Amino acid sequence: MVRPPFPPFNIDSAKAKVRAAEDAWNGRDPASVARAYTPDTRWRNRNEFLTGRAEVEGFLTRKWQAEREYRLIKELWSFDDSRIAVRFAYEAIGKDGKWFRAYGNENWEFARNGLMAVRHASINDLQISEDERLFHWPLGPRPIDHPGLSDLGL
Repeated sequence: MVRPPFPPFNIDSAKAKVRAAEDAWNGRDPASVARAYTPDTRWRNRNEFLTGRAEVEGFLTRKWQAEREYRLIKELWSFDDSRIAVRFAYEAIGKDGKWFRAYGNENWEFARNGLMAVRHASINDLQISEDERLFHWPLGPRPIDHPGLSDLGL
């Protein structure tokens, strides 16, 4: 299995990789998203450590069952040959029925076939009111003309 674009990255391929990841996560299909990672992928997500696609798929299934109305924006921060750093924010309704925005950074490392081998995510949550929401589009990928994080002042 391969997933272009492939390392080594340039500015255009790094941006394309980030947007593809954003679109996939906004699709909220755990099995489809998990296929973007190597079979032995290693993750740190907050304080959770995962290894392999099956654990990633299970994690994403639980995540999207708990986080309703999930909408995510990712933005390229930096890149080199096989690594990409992104910052992101997402909005969702939590288990308590209240809106929140999660802010974070991810460090990604890719195998030559374009699959992500390593993902480290640091994330902080902020409760927001419905009036404070900034991500307004129908569920699914963010429309191409919707502002990004920098445009929204995040």
